[in-house]
Amino acid sequence: MAEEKCAPLFETKRAKGRLFYKVFSLSLFVGICFIWVFRVSHIPREDGKWGWIGLLCAELWFGLYWLLRHPFRWNPLFRQPFRHRLSQRYEKVLPKVDIFVCTADPGIEPAVMVINTVLSVMAYDYPTEKLSVYLSDDAASDITFYALLEASIFAKQWLPFCRKFKVDPTSPAAYFKTIVSSTPPNAPGTDFVTIK
Repeated sequence: MAEEKCAPLFETKRAKGRLFYKVFSLSLFVGICFIWVFRVSHIPREDGKWGWIGLLCAELWFGLYWLLRHPFRWNPLFRQPFRHRLSQRYEKVLPKVDIFVCTADPGIEPAVMVINTVLSVMAYDYPTEKLSVYLSDDAASDITFYALLEASIFAKQWLPFCRKFKVDPTSPAAYFKTIVSSTPPNAPGTDFVTIK
């Protein structure tokens, strides 16, 4: 138990290809310096002086912006969270979460898409007693209402299925699309019939 409390919640990894990126950055900086040297060594006497000043200001701004922005990219880090450790350590103190799914026009946002969003959110890996999902239908559409009624029946099988088999993606449409695309037609053990 003490090991679980002391275990890190995420792992930090350095990005690959940093040397190539540093060489590229240094070559870009040398190019910016060459542009500055060229601008300063080729000052026009009278014609085009305002254009030269404008270009010099733009190039100085770009160079300074690049200098201020680039040091943060020298050593990119990626953090990979350990979700199981997070849920083990903080499951009892997780806050209650209210999620609002809003829809306004069943023509633009079909009821199937809205219901897939609602079911996907309900299948989050979060304690069910602390998660509340609300559907706000500004159009008061009968189609959305009846789709939600049918989805409530389907959710009684879908949500336990998602939790038991750790389904990803949790949207029913996306999940069944991946299942159909990954199963070849007329494969052994399937009951698909090709209709011509």
